[in-house]
Amino acid sequence: CSAVVTPELPILERRNWLIHLHYIHKDYDACKIAIKEQLQESQGMCEYAIYVQALIFRLEGKIQESLELFQTCSILNPQSANNLKQVARSLFLLGKHKAAIEVYNEAAKLNEKDWVSIGIPSCYTSLDSLLDHLNNALLLNRHDLTSMMLGKIHLLEGETDKAIEVYKKAVEFSPENTELLTTLGLLYLQLGDYQKAFEHLGNALTYDPSNYKAILAAGSMMQTHGDFDVALTKYRVVAVAVPESPPLWNNIGMCFFGKKKYVAAISCLKRANYLAPFDWKILYNLGLVHLTMQQYASAFHFTSAAIHIQPRMGELFMLLAVALTNLEDAENAKMAYEQAVALDQ
Repeated sequence: CSAVVTPELPILERRNWLIHLHYIHKDYDACKIAIKEQLQESQGMCEYAIYVQALIFRLEGKIQESLELFQTCSILNPQSANNLKQVARSLFLLGKHKAAIEVYNEAAKLNEKDWVSIGIPSCYTSLDSLLDHLNNALLLNRHDLTSMMLGKIHLLEGETDKAIEVYKKAVEFSPENTELLTTLGLLYLQLGDYQKAFEHLGNALTYDPSNYKAILAAGSMMQTHGDFDVALTKYRVVAVAVPESPPLWNNIGMCFFGKKKYVAAISCLKRANYLAPFDWKILYNLGLVHLTMQQYASAFHFTSAAIHIQPRMGELFMLLAVALTNLEDAENAKMAYEQAVALDQ
């Protein structure tokens, strides 16, 4: 009868699993004990134990101690980009922005695919310096992640045209990147360019038929053109992937509204409102459907809530005015009409 010999873990890594277990369960006291035992056994040479101890120090606000331990990890494993990123993050938290950027750049050389980590934008003290860095990076290497970040910054600044140009160039370089295709399609959809939107969303679905963002956008285009049944078929697919999506239930509700199934429309819109209570568009749609059903008090309630969130839209005041007129509140209805006219000028 032969005995099976289980290979032992190297002494440097013997307690790594235990350290990891305690850390992910946030049992930091037990984690520290396991780390101490591991470092005693390995004579301070266990990279993982030092790394987790550094993470715990950072959580405790001991940033300088954390930095020193991450630097130790980098000495033990100089080829680890992640160790350098943690060093850079600690430097940034200590206010040493320039040093942090230099270390991030060193990490970039070790792992080009992950050069633009989540920490690097926070190291830049101005938007212009970050934009310059991203544009220079694209000249050196066309990473899709760089393009996505640059495009998002332009969108945050309200520069839709610049964002579209960034995404168009990115798609030329990576024609099968479904995230880029979908983002570009959604931007064209917002601008009302349905042909280009359909082209890019269609390409995204060709490479990834289960891309729920592209399916939802394609459904909304069909809905805009009155193809409610086709749109609902698309939305059923999305509902399997993201059943708690507010835009999904909003769109389903308005499909039922288009089919004059008002009770079903209100049911779906109320679910959307539950999932996103501060989305004024959903509140607007609820007001519209209740107004159509001649439920004027409910229409007033939802339209008023929408106006509190979006007070600069004439259409909302027009809807409110109609509800107030039917509630025989002529004075407030007149004020709402006047506000609607003033905003639409």
